[in-house]
This record gives sequence, C-alpha cells and structure tokens, in this order.
Amino acid sequence: MLDMTATQEETQPTTPLLAPRYRWSTIGAVGLVFLAAFESLAVTTVMPEVTRALDGQAYFSVAFSLTLAAGVLGTVAAGLWADGRGPRRPLVAAVGLFALGLLLAGLAPTIEVFVAARFLQGLGAGGLTVSLYVLVARLYDARDHPRILGAFSAAWVVPSLVGPTVAGAVGQAFGWRWVFLGVLVLAALASATIAPALRRVADSENRPVAGAGRRLRLAALVAAGVVVVDLGGRGSGPVAALAALAGLAVTLVALRPLLPAGTLVVRRGLPAVIALRGLVAGAFFASEIYLPYLLQSHYNLPPWLSGVTLTFTAFAWAGASQVQARLGDRLPHERALRIGSVLLLIGVLGVLAVAALHLPVLVMVLVWSFAGAGMGLLYARIAALVLAASAPQQQGENSAAMAIGDSVGAAVGIAMAGLTFGVAGGAEHRVAFVAVLVLTALVAAATTVVARRVSAR
Repeated sequence: MLDMTATQEETQPTTPLLAPRYRWSTIGAVGLVFLAAFESLAVTTVMPEVTRALDGQAYFSVAFSLTLAAGVLGTVAAGLWADGRGPRRPLVAAVGLFALGLLLAGLAPTIEVFVAARFLQGLGAGGLTVSLYVLVARLYDARDHPRILGAFSAAWVVPSLVGPTVAGAVGQAFGWRWVFLGVLVLAALASATIAPALRRVADSENRPVAGAGRRLRLAALVAAGVVVVDLGGRGSGPVAALAALAGLAVTLVALRPLLPAGTLVVRRGLPAVIALRGLVAGAFFASEIYLPYLLQSHYNLPPWLSGVTLTFTAFAWAGASQVQARLGDRLPHERALRIGSVLLLIGVLGVLAVAALHLPVLVMVLVWSFAGAGMGLLYARIAALVLAASAPQQQGENSAAMAIGDSVGAAVGIAMAGLTFGVAGGAEHRVAFVAVLVLTALVAAATTVVARRVSAR
C-alpha cells in the first residue's frame, strides 16, 4: 500500500496562485467554490422559513439529505466523465444543473417541487466538487495543492461574513424565494470566470472507464437508501423503523464498492482518509443545520440573526484553512487531522451544552467556532492526502470517492438526525435538539479515533 507520508514533496518554493500560469484557473475555481458556499449557508439559514411557508416541516431534513444523496450521483458521474474525457465537460454540466435547481427552488409552488429542485442542486454540486479537484490535479503542481485547497476554504470568508445575515434579511424583506433566485447571478459570474481556465484543459481521448454503468447504478442505490432512511423517520411505528434500517443497510452495501477497499472498516491509509471525511461531514453538518432552527424556535431570533452562528463558524473555518496553508509541510497532514478532529468534538459538545442548559446565544457562537476551525484543518488536509495518494489515472476516481464519502456521510448523518429529531418530539421540544446533538457528538468522538489511522504505517 502506498505510504502517503512519503509522497509529500520536500519543502520547495511555491508558485503564487495568481501567477500568470494559475491566474484564471484560481479565479474561476475559487469563484465556483464561492457560489457553493453562499448557497449552502443561505439554505441553512432560510430552511425553517421555507418549510413553514410551504407547509413542509416534515421535509426539513429531507431537503438537505436528498440534496446530498443526489450529490453522490453527480459525484460518481462526474468522476467517471472526468477520468474518461477530462474535467471540462462535467464541470460545465454541473454548473448548469446547479443553476437550474436554484431557479426551480425559487419558483417552487409546493414543498414537493422544492425538494425536487434541491435534488437538481445536489446533482450539480456533486459534479462541481469532483470536477474542481480533478482540475486542480491537472493544472497545479503538487506542492501548490495545499495553497489552492486552502484558497477554496478561504472562498467561504465573504459568504460566511455576509451570507447567513443577508439570506435572512432578504428572506424577511422580500421573501425566501429571492434567496435562491439571487444566487443565479453568482452562477452566471462563476461561469464567466471559469471559462479561461477550462480552455487550458484539453479534453482527453475518449477512454472507456471500466465498470462505469455498475458504479452509476450503485450510486443510485446509495441515494435511494439515504432517502428511505430519512423518509422512514417521518413515519411512526415498527414499519417506519424497519424501513429506515433497511434504507441504511442498502446504503452501506451499495456504498462499499464505490469507495477504496477497506473504507468501511477504516483500514489504515487512503481508506481511513475517506472514512474520516464521511464521519467529519456527518458530525458537522447534521449539527449545523439544526442550530438556526433551535435559535428561531426556542430563542425567538429572526432568521437573519440566527445566521450569525454560521457566520462566525465559517470565518473560523477559512481562518484555520489559511493557517494550515501557510504552515505547509511544517504541519504534517496527520497532526493537522488529529488537531482538527479534537476541535470539531469540542464544538459539538459545546453546542450540546448550550441546547441542554439553554445557555446564552453568544456561548453557542463561540463554541461552534471551534468546530469551524477544525473543519478548516480537516477538509484541506484530507483533500491533499487523497491527491497525494492518487496516480494521474486515479485522480477522478479517488476524488469522487472523497466527495462520495463527504456527501453520504453528511446525508446519512442528517437523515439519522432527522429520525432522532422526530422521535424526540420535533421542534416544539428542546429535548429533540439535545437528542440530535448527542448523536452527532458520538460521531465527532469517532473522528478523533479515525484521525489516528490516516497514515499507512
């Protein structure tokens, strides 16, 4: 097995990300990450209002988990496409699907149409993620990967500073629909800025990818399984519980062949890296989507003010990402992941204490920032480890596996959190939020163990 610690290059001068050879690729790629960041933060802030307006409170977690489940399909399809023809075409298709989903969400007359629009957004977001990672691998020297991946995290700074507050204010002043329709402007800008970078990436010869059809079918099963888990949580009684368990079983069985061998048993090396990505996503995002909901339901905060927790957290995420980029090889990947997982656990335990003891909002803002800082370390270094472990012909496959782990981890985490939330009584009962955070704290604790297995030795 490849020793990933040995693949790190000796410290060498790095190329500035805005140097002529990187300028347009950096601007375009970071612009697309900016788009995804703004949409993600905006949706989290306004979803309580969307579900109230469309009488879809029972679909709160489905609107998140279905998007992430669809992202698995988009990720697998784009990874196969990128390996066969290069990243240009899948990236263009992903941006188009994402924009169409935004348009339909903004115009949705019912919660069912809104959820379908979120499915399209998920397809586009999944394809966007893996296509950008392959683009980075094709255009940037390996020693520059931590810097460009750090820039991706830094692209969250502006939307994290203004996104949640602006989304809440726009929703309160003009209606939640304009939160989605307004992001279409960002989609047009991102498309324009990425075009020069894409012209530098020639299409590969049309190389057939072995097992492409099977991988797509498995991805569809994973997505279906996640949806069944979440929908099972909407019901009551033994039938609903059995449906949720069956959905989870289908998800895990179909997921196994889509990931590097040994991922589900956390084998050392690349499998553990992919497993860590999934656990991290599950712990963080299943916690975060309920924080604005908690603040609006039990602290009586308006949507724009409830988004402040996300603002400070995303700022901490971007700040930690920049710190790790500046440290480079002076902060080994393994140490960065251990520190990041501990910070994530501190953050989840902190918001659990806030929910259980009804502590002041300021305490929530401060403790959840620890989780954001942990994510800033974890995401950039996990991505760098995956690229370091990938031969050129495996860049798409392994980047897709990382994105699949991320999407499925978050989707399953949110689905299980939704099931827990419903069983515990829903938004009217503060204990329901406590129950969700107990679950995510257990997952966060698991990340501290898995982070010690990312080295192949």
